Amino acid sequence: MAVIGLGLMGRALAAAFLKAGHPTTVWNRTAGKADQLVAEGARLAPSVGEALKAGSVTIVCVTDYQAMYELLSESEGGLDGVMLINLTSGDSGQAREAARWAERRGAHYLDGAIMAIPSAIGTAEAVILHSGPESFFEEHESTLGALGTVTYLGADPGLASLYDVAGLAMMWSVLNAWLQGTALLRTAGVDAVTYAPFARQIAATVAEWLPEYAEQVDAGAFPAEVSALETDARAMAHLIEESEAVGVNAELPKLMKAMADRAIAAGHGGEQYPVLIGEFSRPGRDD
Repeated sequence: MAVIGLGLMGRALAAAFLKAGHPTTVWNRTAGKADQLVAEGARLAPSVGEALKAGSVTIVCVTDYQAMYELLSESEGGLDGVMLINLTSGDSGQAREAARWAERRGAHYLDGAIMAIPSAIGTAEAVILHSGPESFFEEHESTLGALGTVTYLGADPGLASLYDVAGLAMMWSVLNAWLQGTALLRTAGVDAVTYAPFARQIAATVAEWLPEYAEQVDAGAFPAEVSALETDARAMAHLIEESEAVGVNAELPKLMKAMADRAIAAGHGGEQYPVLIGEFSRPGRDD
């Protein structure tokens, strides 16, 4: 096992492999970042090329894809036959291009995304996503399990990156909604700690709707079994009015309502909220 790139995340990855009993070689341009890992039993490779030769799997976790290209191009031995698992953050297009780049150089390639903070690596809470040829994942799944809960998404190398940003969209949307509600309640003297349990309950309830709503999206049919979009739009107007009345920023609810209004104008007012997938699936507007 080799880990190239020893930032906070890279060091956490290498430490998890060591803890699981995997012989681990590490490399970083600033060699001093490996000191603690070496003290724990890691071997410090003198070059990228030596790191690539050190194990059956090489994990790359660096600043960006360009940094990966530059580092791996420094290897005199090349990449022929190397099992390369790239956990560097990027977008789906970069992931697909990296897969082609690696294939042209004879490497086996999986792209990945880490849905965790460094301190969670090595625990079940750390979700590590992988995409690329399934046979590569299956061959190394047990080893990768040292990092956390590993998940295979499919043969398209870009899927891990897409799931990564989709997860971020969920995270920021939930947090922004909670902050909007917190700002509203603070105007009445209710603190965030008091509101948080109620907000958590609402978030959990909405999460329960997702499987049924997903079926509507996939079927392209949105019968109003719970509420029609035009009813939701009236509630959005109430949220905007309340926010403005108490002096709270109303940009977020106004954005929500603008999308709903466009769908209603297109004739979807009597359908259920997931009909807005049509708005989300279009390029952004420059209003």
